[in-house]
Amino acid sequence: MTRLCNLCFHCAIALWLPLFAPVFCGAILAAAPLRAETILPRPYAELKQVLDRIEGFAAWPARPEPGHLLRAPHRGDGITVASHFAGQSPAVLTRRAGGRFDTLTRARAHAPLVIETGPPGQGISIAQHRGFGSNAALPIGPDGFDAISGRGEGSLAILFDHDQAAVGLLVHADYADPLGARPAPRGTVEVILLDRAGQVLARDVTPLSEGITALGYGTGDGAPRIAGLVVLNTDPGGIAVDDILFARAAVMGGMQQSPHNRRSGSWQSDRPAILSPHAWKTAQILSVQP
Repeated sequence: MTRLCNLCFHCAIALWLPLFAPVFCGAILAAAPLRAETILPRPYAELKQVLDRIEGFAAWPARPEPGHLLRAPHRGDGITVASHFAGQSPAVLTRRAGGRFDTLTRARAHAPLVIETGPPGQGISIAQHRGFGSNAALPIGPDGFDAISGRGEGSLAILFDHDQAAVGLLVHADYADPLGARPAPRGTVEVILLDRAGQVLARDVTPLSEGITALGYGTGDGAPRIAGLVVLNTDPGGIAVDDILFARAAVMGGMQQSPHNRRSGSWQSDRPAILSPHAWKTAQILSVQP
């Protein structure tokens, strides 16, 4: 009798298995992480050799800091630069040691990505930057364009015309201080990478030091998936952003070759992993005006 019951049980499994197998397999796949979505750090110097476009804000007339305050997004060849994306929630971060910075209480954006500037008096400025020796973008923070404490403490958003398999950028954190009058920078830069639907692909937090920090990112499978990114920081002196690397044309099967408009010098980012976002942020919501 026991053998008969066992036989009937196994026959029932054999009969129903083809029907339920897709459900079980789907559940297993849904629970497994999608490695294709992985964003990995990439050396900036390496990306500079394979990506065919560098946005250096050279189209603007050279003007010393604070430079040109933009009341609309900066438009380049295949790229748009402003403050944040529609659907994100801008806020103000006040550090205990002093200083106010732009942050986001909601990083996910509306689909498709739409770039925005503001609030009034903030946005970004384009200036001849002493650290880079060329034009660069300074995100304007809560203290505004007219205050030194507002220049570089804001958020900066980058929207690409085509989804990217890899991107890079240079961040300048502080000038040299030969007299030692300022404390050593203790801030960080956070890069939030998003897809075209506004979903957050990764958030990377990197400690800043004096001078230039090179950042590079790429998708784990080499497929174009990065549609935009937001750069935030908590550096006491603020930041400037320059030499944004990307592929100008839509990529099919591989990254573009023969980069144009290269600049001298190279910096490299060899960090081991993408880190988790700030856990210590406390923010006050901004009243963003239309």
